[in-house]
Amino acid sequence: MSKLFGLSIEDKLAMTHFEVDDKPHIWIKDQEICRKCSEKPCQVACPAKLYQWNEETKEMLYNYEGCLECGTCLLICPHDNVHWSYPSGGMGVVYRFG
Repeated sequence: MSKLFGLSIEDKLAMTHFEVDDKPHIWIKDQEICRKCSEKPCQVACPAKLYQWNEETKEMLYNYEGCLECGTCLLICPHDNVHWSYPSGGMGVVYRFG
């Protein structure tokens, strides 16, 4: 377990709060592209683990509500298939490390 300033990363994430917007700020542009993607790096790269491949429906499921707003999914997708922007003002992740 990584320690940084006396708290583990897991401990810090547990202190994180989210103001959830009713309008998603991330989404998959085209599920067909995800179906053809053999690597699916978004599942591994997202530090919040918000992407999960559903083998039954053949869709990439995602959860914007717990997004840490790092932009990793946008950068890691080899097919430019993730729309990502910051949430509306006052919404999204609120880090409380104090």
